[in-house]
Amino acid sequence: MPAAVNFKQRICALRPGDQAGGDIDLLYAFESDRGRIINSAAIRRLQQRTQVFPLERNAAVRSRLTHSMEVQQTGRFIVRTLYAQLGERAADYGLDGLQGALESLVEMTCLMHDIGNPPFGHFGEFAIGEWFERALDGLFALAVPQHLANADLQARMRADLRNFEGNAQAVRLVVSLQRLRLTYTQTAGLLKYLRPAYQPRPAKGTAGAYLNKKPGFYLCEEGFVAELQQVLGQAPGTRHPVAYIMEAADDISYCLADIEDSVEKGILSVTELAPLLVSTFARLQSPDTPIPGSQQSFRGLVDQALQRYDQEEINKAGEFFVRLRVSMIHPLVQHAARQFIGNIEAVHAGTLDRALIEDDSLPHAIVQTFKDVAMARVFCHREVETLQLQGHRIIQGLLDSYGALLRVDAQTFTELTEGNCRREAYLQMLVRRLPSQLIKAYRQAVRKCDEADRAAWEFYHRCRLVQDFISGMTDQHAHDEYRTLFAL
Repeated sequence: MPAAVNFKQRICALRPGDQAGGDIDLLYAFESDRGRIINSAAIRRLQQRTQVFPLERNAAVRSRLTHSMEVQQTGRFIVRTLYAQLGERAADYGLDGLQGALESLVEMTCLMHDIGNPPFGHFGEFAIGEWFERALDGLFALAVPQHLANADLQARMRADLRNFEGNAQAVRLVVSLQRLRLTYTQTAGLLKYLRPAYQPRPAKGTAGAYLNKKPGFYLCEEGFVAELQQVLGQAPGTRHPVAYIMEAADDISYCLADIEDSVEKGILSVTELAPLLVSTFARLQSPDTPIPGSQQSFRGLVDQALQRYDQEEINKAGEFFVRLRVSMIHPLVQHAARQFIGNIEAVHAGTLDRALIEDDSLPHAIVQTFKDVAMARVFCHREVETLQLQGHRIIQGLLDSYGALLRVDAQTFTELTEGNCRREAYLQMLVRRLPSQLIKAYRQAVRKCDEADRAAWEFYHRCRLVQDFISGMTDQHAHDEYRTLFAL
């Protein structure tokens, strides 16, 4: 076995607080992770979070929860395909005896991958970041006396708070808010991107540009990430192998799902979609070239699905997508597994600077085709944009209201969290609407602050508290809270 590639080095049962060297059963530990994740509030909230269509009442249209369940299944399929392709060679890479453990790790990482996304999806991320970009400098100047200011630390804090990102928030939820105390290995799968939020995005085309294109964690979880990397033997700035599989499963799942939802919503018809898919694919690759892992070309797969649509008498659109999904998922999953194996040294080291499916292959052209069609015909549709504008207004309005808690001094805010600040009756009522769990997390974080920079750290964690509250809402909760506060 090549000494450089031993996946047993990257998969362990230790969790925060455990003593290294203990005899812990892998499958038992990961089954414990599974229970903690499935029973967490973070997973339950996904049922009322946007996938593409905010505030959607049609249960046939995907939520973040149903999307995550589909990603979970695809991730499991990739792992099983990976082992089928490796066969006896699995032992060469230290993967022997790990299939059950790896399946569980990948499944749960896939189920969790979107837990940090705020209401209204990626547009919600933008709305939070935009508000803090506009307001933060003035708020910081008000909260932290200049003679106490650590310029470098404050610069990191401001950049960190301006770069709200769902992937980083997922790590924060698991580690600091929900306190799930998952194994280090399970949490490592969530670190899809590797730079702290306060660091700038690297230039496109430079080393590590893909792995660092988005924030992966916040300043407040930086110490935990360093601890995790040390336990798992990961070099700083490297991914865990599980993250590559989760990412591929997500790419495979959502590209077709978003299109199917648009048909369910009446934005596209099947008869309109079929030729559009073929013409879009033709701009990337020949639609008549046989796809590896399939006996047919892309045009043949679409035509076959269209034939089933024509033959079906009841669930015509459903039959079209069932046929299309079955025909396309298999070659995509096989390609992801082949790419994992073909780049196994870089995957093991966590240095592969691209997604598994992101290459010049026909399978990549399939994924890109669905993404391009969704971008051109779905995401810019008037109904989608109207809902996004509403979501932007809701989140900005909530931040305008709860942002008032960032304009008082630290002592006043302490009194507010203790419930005895009669002179600020309006703010006291706002604080009572905050979950007690978030207030406790804020208090604990402040207690651990470095005394020398206490004012800056207190305000940083207060900002985090507001972000945690707003981003933790479901779409409907945010909508209802906005209507309540603005008497609509």
